[in-house]
Amino acid sequence: MKNRTISVVTALATLLAVWPVLAEREARRAGAAEREQGDRPAVRLRDMSPEERAKLKQRWQSMSEEEREQFRAQMRERLGPRPPELGREGLAKTLDAQVARLKADHEASVGELKEILELANKEKAKQTAKRLEQLIAKHEKQFNERLQAFEARRERLLAAGRERPPRPERVEALEQAGKKAPDFTLKTFDGKTVSLADYKGKIVVLEWLNFECPFSLYHYKTVNTMASLANKYKDKNVVWLAINSTSHTTEQANLDFAKQYKVPFPILDDRPGKVGHAYDAKTTPHMFIIDTNGRIVYEGAIDNAPTGKVAEGQELTNYVDQALAELTAGKKISNPNTKPYGCTVKYPK
Repeated sequence: MKNRTISVVTALATLLAVWPVLAEREARRAGAAEREQGDRPAVRLRDMSPEERAKLKQRWQSMSEEEREQFRAQMRERLGPRPPELGREGLAKTLDAQVARLKADHEASVGELKEILELANKEKAKQTAKRLEQLIAKHEKQFNERLQAFEARRERLLAAGRERPPRPERVEALEQAGKKAPDFTLKTFDGKTVSLADYKGKIVVLEWLNFECPFSLYHYKTVNTMASLANKYKDKNVVWLAINSTSHTTEQANLDFAKQYKVPFPILDDRPGKVGHAYDAKTTPHMFIIDTNGRIVYEGAIDNAPTGKVAEGQELTNYVDQALAELTAGKKISNPNTKPYGCTVKYPK
């Protein structure tokens, strides 16, 4: 019986020697997948220093929309579609499966060893029992070390996913939403002084206007979008201000425009472009909503119909109307950022 026990122990010891090799192979596979994930541009962006990110953002801002689209196309051609199995959640699930296999192998191996240990104790094979106890302790230690390594790797993957910075094309919009609105003081084209601080505790809508731009003019001449919205919310603690940063516009032209289209809110003179640059206004129209705490809670387009028509299968959505309705009802704005459309703001050169 002792000889049979020792033979079984020898066989199990051989299995135990092979098991770490198999576990290491699993670990190498997971590591290779993680390294492949780490080679992707999104992860390289995560590892950039703040200075490198700032340079990347500056470079992105200097590109025209055509250059940005060309860059996106090049990256899609170079990288192809992202394999779903390389996502962080996918890698985490792979590691979970590996841990489950390791636990199953561990429980099976240790269970057999403990059965033989119990048999050795019954047969009073002290040396065999002592050796088995050492093997079990060693096996438990190795298993716990590998388990901790897998769990640490899994946590790193998930943490990296939570901390990953946004893609370059969304950095600017995400930074803009929720930030403190820059204060300003401007004069209207009829000589009155207006300061943002005058409207503390109110909701303020800023509309970048250039009535020479067909996109802006459409919302006054063809449809009465801006005036209608301003009147709709004027009794709900909402103030509407138009800002004209067109460098070559004149006082009289703005006064004539306001009179012709019965504009019910002031048009502010920002011909030097100081306020436009402070808000990084890009187009006319470019809309901003400032909440009662003085923070920008919406910025982007007036609606989803740049040419006056929506894409096939879509319904017209006025983003500003939607945001104001939610804000005045005490709700969280569901769509705080959209891409503005229109003519570029004609700042001084």
